[in-house]
Amino acid sequence: MNINPVESTMELTKLSPPQILFGTEVDEKSSSEQFLLSMYDSVQASIFVVDVLEDGDFRYVALNPTHERWIGIRSDDLRGKKPEDILSAIDAAKVRQHYVDCVQFGTTISYEQCLQFQGVPTWWSTTLTPLKDANSKVYRLIGTSSNITSVKQAEQAVGLPVEREKLLETIAGRIHQSVELETILHQTTIELRQFFNCDRVLIYRLEADGSGVIIAESTVASDSLLGKNITDPCLNGKHREHHGRGCIQVVEDIYAAGLHPCHIDFLTSLQIRANLVVPIFQKQDMWGLLIAQHCCESRQWQQTETDLLKQLATQIGIAVQQAELHQQLQDLKAKMELEKQKHISQLQQVRNFEALVRRMTEQIRDSLDQTQVLQTLTQELAKLLNLDRCQIELYSICQTLVTIAYEYSIDLPQCQGLTKQIADHLEVYQSLLQKQPLQFLEIVPGWEPKLLVMSQMACPIFDTQGILGNIWLTRPSQEAFDEFEIELMQQVANECAIAIRQAQLYKQNQAQVKELEKSDRLKNQFLRTLSQELRTPITSISLAVQTLESVLTPAEISEIEIVPQLLQILHNECGRESKLINDLLTLTYLEAEPDPPTLIAIDFQSWLHPIIESFRDLTICQRQQLNLTVDRALPPLETDITDLERIVTELLNHACKYTPAGEAIAVSAQLIGDTVELNITNSGIELTSNELSRIFEPFYHLSKHDPWKHSGTGLELALVQKMVRHLGGSIYVESAAGQTTFTVKFPF
Repeated sequence: MNINPVESTMELTKLSPPQILFGTEVDEKSSSEQFLLSMYDSVQASIFVVDVLEDGDFRYVALNPTHERWIGIRSDDLRGKKPEDILSAIDAAKVRQHYVDCVQFGTTISYEQCLQFQGVPTWWSTTLTPLKDANSKVYRLIGTSSNITSVKQAEQAVGLPVEREKLLETIAGRIHQSVELETILHQTTIELRQFFNCDRVLIYRLEADGSGVIIAESTVASDSLLGKNITDPCLNGKHREHHGRGCIQVVEDIYAAGLHPCHIDFLTSLQIRANLVVPIFQKQDMWGLLIAQHCCESRQWQQTETDLLKQLATQIGIAVQQAELHQQLQDLKAKMELEKQKHISQLQQVRNFEALVRRMTEQIRDSLDQTQVLQTLTQELAKLLNLDRCQIELYSICQTLVTIAYEYSIDLPQCQGLTKQIADHLEVYQSLLQKQPLQFLEIVPGWEPKLLVMSQMACPIFDTQGILGNIWLTRPSQEAFDEFEIELMQQVANECAIAIRQAQLYKQNQAQVKELEKSDRLKNQFLRTLSQELRTPITSISLAVQTLESVLTPAEISEIEIVPQLLQILHNECGRESKLINDLLTLTYLEAEPDPPTLIAIDFQSWLHPIIESFRDLTICQRQQLNLTVDRALPPLETDITDLERIVTELLNHACKYTPAGEAIAVSAQLIGDTVELNITNSGIELTSNELSRIFEPFYHLSKHDPWKHSGTGLELALVQKMVRHLGGSIYVESAAGQTTFTVKFPF
C-alpha cells in the first residue's frame, strides 16, 4: 500500500451498502440513516470496519473515502482481507494485537502506532469501538484514525537531539560504571533499535579467519541471529579493506544498491532489506561491526542516524578496550591468586617436609633401628607426595649390586628384596653413582586400555664417606618432579644417610660390646678360678698353723721365743688373704649378672642400733665420738639384710679408719620424699676432687689420710658401690668443710 498525499488525483469509490457496515437493514429514506451515511462519507477522520470471525480471526469490511485517500486502496479491494494481506508482517502483528485487546476487553480503546507503507512510516492515532450482538459478543470493530505523521515528525525534530544525547550519555555511563561488556552490548542494541524504530540491531564480532559471530542482538523478527557464526562476503578482500579504513556502508534497499548478486543472496537469507553498517575499532584494529537493519521494507537512512551509529561504535570500542583491560586485570589477579595458592601449597609442603625431617631426626636420635626409620619414611613420603610407590635401595660394599631394602606401594607390584646388577642398568646408575638426581617417564608394562605412563625420580643417598643408596619415587602421572621437590628430597636423603651410618656404627659398636663382654666374662672367670686356686693353699696354710699350735708344747714354745710371733703373723696374713679372696669372689659375682636379692622388711630403729654399738669399743679406743640418729617416722624397708649389713659395716670401718682422734662419726637415717636416706659422716678429713672421683675404684687407698695405719684389701668401697646398686639404690660421697659424708639412698 502507498500513501498518496495528492488526494485530488485519486478515484473515489462508491460506498458499500449500509447493511454491510452496520449489519442492519437501513431505510434509504430515513433521515437519520442518511445523516449517518453523510458523516461516514464526509468526515475528515479515517474510518474502517473490521469483522470479528467465529475463530477469532479478523477480516476487513470497508473503508470510508477519507481513509481510502490516505492509504491509496479501494474499499472493495480491501473487503475480506486479513491484516497480513495489506501490511508487513511486523506491522500486521502490531495491528492484530490491538484488535485482540479491543475484543478481549470489550470496550473502546485508543492508541498511537507507526505503520509503514512502501517503506514510508506513517503515524496514526486510532480509536477502536466494539459492536456487540444480543449476546454481548463482539462481532465487529469500528475504527477511527487520524494521521498524526506531521505532528510526530515535528516532535522528533525537536526531541531527537535530546534523545540522542541521552542515549549516548546512558551508554557512556554504563561504560564508566565498569558494567560487564555483555550487558553494555545487549542494552545498546535494545535502546538503539527503539531509537531508530528499525527491525534489528546487531553487533558482529570479527574473527581472525574472516568469519564472525553475532554477540548481541535486538530484533522483532521471528528468527534470531544471536550466537550464530556468519561469514559475510562483504568482509572479504577489498570489502574488508574498505571497512578497515573506517568506511561506512549505507544500503537503503539491497535490490537498488548495486550489490553483487552473491551478497544480495546472503543478505536475503538473513531477512535483510535495508542495512546501515559502521565499523567498531579497538585501538587501530577493526574489532567488529555495529549494524542497523530493516527486514522487509527499504529504509532511507538519515545522516543523523549514521552520525549516531558512529558515535555509538566509538563508545563500544571504548567499552571493548575497557573490558579487555578489565579481563587482563582479572587474568592477572587470577594468575596472582594461582601463584599465591602455589606458594601456599609449596609452603605447606615445606612445612610437611620439615615435619617429616624433624620426625626422622627424632627417630634417628631415639632409635637405632634403621629398618623402623627407613620403612616409616617410605610410607610417609608416599602419602605426602601422592606417590604410587616409594623405594629405598642400598648398594653392596663393592657397588656392583643394588638391593631394594625398603618399599611402600599402593597398586604396583612389590619389589622389596629384589637385587639388580648395576652393570645391566648403567644408563640409570651412571649419574646416580656420581651423586646426581635422575628423573624420567616410564611406560608401565602390561596390557592396559589406555597407555599408562608414570613419572619416576631417583635421589642418591650419600655423605662425606661415600654413596650408600637411592630413594626412588613413582608418581601415577606424567607430571615431572619440580626443582622444589628435588631439593626437599635431597634433604630427606641426607637424613637417610645419617640413619644408615648411625645404624652401621651401632652394629660395629654392638660387635665391640659383645667382644668386651666376652673379654669381661673371661676376666671374671679367670678371677673366680684364681680366687678358688688361692683359697685352697690359704686354707691348707691355716690348717697347718693350727696343727703346729696344737703340737707344740708350752715348754717347747718358751724355749723358742720367736715361734708365737711367727704363728700370729701366719694367722693375720691368712685372714687377710682369705678376706681378699672372698671380696674378689663377691665383686666378680656382682659384676656377672647376680641373682636378685632376697628382700626382708627391716625396722631401722631396732636393726641399725646393734651394728653401731659393735663399733663402740673401737671408737672409744681410738678416742672417737660415735653418734646415731634414726627418724622415728621411718617406715620399714624391704631389702636384703645381709648385703645392707655389709654396706653399713664397711662404711663404718672406713669412717673409723680415716677419722683422727678427737673427731666424730655420725650415722643418721631419715625419710626424704619416697626415699630412705642413710648418711655416715666423719670429721677431721677432707678429700680432693681427684680422690673423690677415684674413691670407689678397686684397690685405691687413701693411705696418707689413715692415722691408724689400718690394713685392708682395697676392695671395700668398690664392693659397697656394687652392693648398693644391686639393691636398687645409689651412693655418692661429698667432702667439704673438714668432713666427709657417704650418702646411700634406697627408694621404697
